[in-house]
Amino acid sequence: MKRHIPRLIVLALLLQMASGCESTAQVQQTSEQTGAATAGQPGGQKQLAKQPEQALPFSFEVKPETFELFVESGGSRERASEPLPARRVENLHKSEQEVSWNYPDDKLQVKIAKEADHLQISLTSTGAESFSWPQVKAQSYMLPLGEGKWIPAADKAWQSFLREESLSFSESFSMRFFALNQEKFAIFYMVDNMFNNTLDFAADPAISMQFTHEFPSINPDKSYSFRLYVTDNDPVQIAGLYKQIIQNQGEFTTLAQKAAANPNVEKLYGAPHFYIWNKTFLAEDDVKWAMLAKKLGKDFTNWLVKLLAANKEDGQESIAQLKEIMKQDYVAAYQRKAILNGFNYALRSRDFYNPQLFAGVADSKAKALIAKGVEQLDEVELYELNKRLLKSVLQDAVPAVEQWGDTDSLKLLQKMQQAGIARAWIGLPDWTAAYMKPAFIGQANDAGYLIATYDSYHSIHKEENPDWNTAVFADKSLYEKATIAKKNGEKKGGFLQRGRLLNPTLSLPSVKQRMSEIMGTGVRFNSWFIDVDAAGEFHDDYSAEHATTQKQDMQAKLARMNYIRDEWDMVIGSETGNDFASGSITYAHGIETPVIRWSDTDMRQNKTSPYYVGGYWSPAGEIPERYAKQVPLKDEYRHVYLDPAYSLPLFKLVYNESVITSHHWEWGSLKIKGEVGTRMLGELLYNVPPLYHLDNRVWESNKETIMRHLQVWTPFHQKAVQRPMTDFAVLTKDRLVQKAVYGQDLQVIVNYSSKDFTYENKLVKAKSALIIDGSITRTFQAGVE
Repeated sequence: MKRHIPRLIVLALLLQMASGCESTAQVQQTSEQTGAATAGQPGGQKQLAKQPEQALPFSFEVKPETFELFVESGGSRERASEPLPARRVENLHKSEQEVSWNYPDDKLQVKIAKEADHLQISLTSTGAESFSWPQVKAQSYMLPLGEGKWIPAADKAWQSFLREESLSFSESFSMRFFALNQEKFAIFYMVDNMFNNTLDFAADPAISMQFTHEFPSINPDKSYSFRLYVTDNDPVQIAGLYKQIIQNQGEFTTLAQKAAANPNVEKLYGAPHFYIWNKTFLAEDDVKWAMLAKKLGKDFTNWLVKLLAANKEDGQESIAQLKEIMKQDYVAAYQRKAILNGFNYALRSRDFYNPQLFAGVADSKAKALIAKGVEQLDEVELYELNKRLLKSVLQDAVPAVEQWGDTDSLKLLQKMQQAGIARAWIGLPDWTAAYMKPAFIGQANDAGYLIATYDSYHSIHKEENPDWNTAVFADKSLYEKATIAKKNGEKKGGFLQRGRLLNPTLSLPSVKQRMSEIMGTGVRFNSWFIDVDAAGEFHDDYSAEHATTQKQDMQAKLARMNYIRDEWDMVIGSETGNDFASGSITYAHGIETPVIRWSDTDMRQNKTSPYYVGGYWSPAGEIPERYAKQVPLKDEYRHVYLDPAYSLPLFKLVYNESVITSHHWEWGSLKIKGEVGTRMLGELLYNVPPLYHLDNRVWESNKETIMRHLQVWTPFHQKAVQRPMTDFAVLTKDRLVQKAVYGQDLQVIVNYSSKDFTYENKLVKAKSALIIDGSITRTFQAGVE
């Protein structure tokens, strides 16, 4: 619950700030009664909480020769930036409120101005290609890495993880600040220019950070700057200060405002997120396998083999198994998968219709589609025709085409509804899944769910691959004329170094073309998920024909998301969801659990390792291993990514009622062995939608776990997401009991520890959550895996 400062203390603080006094009453943290975190450990119980927007008054001192910066507040003096090697200084000017100078050898100008509540620090290149400042050290750090992290400088695991790590600021930091926890207060750096910045970490032995800005030759803006504030060692104060800044800049849009423009936004309130992998025409249980070989016939099989030959390795396996089953009186499980892959590949082909083979087809819908002309059919019509043609061959070995794939689509939706899931966001792997089963999209709409396709405008491939259709564009000139070049003229590679990166400033005509084509088929999407665009991955394009800065890259990505949102009435989501995109998107996947250690070979390459996350490929209709396989995490990664003792809700304290954030799809709620219960508790504490990859098999195996969680999570989220997170506190020294408050009276206390805890005379059992909604309480027991 939000605490208020007595009026006399507020008046005293305001008078001190107005008079320019360099000291102020310090807000003390207490742990005597609660055992809470102490000073230097943010999130402790507060004896007296100030309004979030109040920064502390302070004075400063700078040494131009080394750019060493000190701040003093409340009688305590701290270094805000470490000294650089001494350098020559020219044009030094000092006044009471301002200091400026030049570094002639570095070709850099510096200006520091004292504003009412902060320092404005500006660095301008007069020829410098890059400059590194500030270099900082602290007892601990509050960094918006994803949702947020508290990083003690002396922590061995964090030292190991961050040593020699170099992070792109715009990509790795969800918000545009970093904070240094010192003994008596925190030093808060707000980064004004988010582009072309890197943060380099060292551990010598304590963790330190160095901020470096590049001045690209193609960018006329030759400056970068910071606003430096002093505030309490408290994530609520830090996040509140940042929230006030962005609100003052007009950069904050609430979910209520987004729902006013598109009422479908409200369908996200209390909605778990599901990826459903029904990208298949025929499923294994659709086929009467004992009858199959007899139905195929020699002429059709020869035609099918010819079509499959174009599918390289996968096609060869399908062909081999088709030939094998002709000699058998049974069909083995691995043969079924190969044959289904073959069917599902062939049914997407415009060459599937063979006038000689299908001259006598009796199906009236098939005849009407043939009469229209195969080349004139859109993909939905093409797939409908091909399904009916295959049905004419397989006859009673398969059900009516309207029932194909029902187990992992229509029947699965029915099971979700029967279980009591009234709201859900459903994502498909791409839009062809909808073309294969348009009725599934319609039923999801009718159920009141949001239904989205995955889409991407990141990579473009020269050779078309129907299984990577987001990298295929109707305008074939884009590959040569609209891709991003490095400084040396070399083209940047696309995802997994396949193809190239498409310049987003040249993409909008293709976005419009794709959207018109997809929505022109009549599929009823009401949401859209756009990969990468909100991830902060920006590029400078040095192509002479279309030079582009990182800022222009960002603006183009926002423009295409806004186009899809506004022109097509879509509820928009994207990867990660860094806050530059908060006005465009409504939901994001990746802030809460990001992609974990992409460079670890045991996780990504070593298939014999217990930590191997799995590959992207899967048999048709099945969830890829990368999303379905449950794996443990190495201890170091668990410490850094999952341990609640080091997590802070920095993003939620700013954006809870603006953007709904969940996990990256690679790290869904069930993915990490031994951590499912802990993550459920975190989803309650941080008001995070669980994210599941679903087919019928996963649903049947995990239905009880999912629904037990949703029965508590859904009504909580439905309320909490419409309110700001107003408070957060760590209640024990081990930091394993934590509290979050939403609005005035909705509280959740989570006990991650193995010991029971008492909060305000209420028992919070080990591994459980207590929700206090006014006078109503609810509990959730995570259990032990």
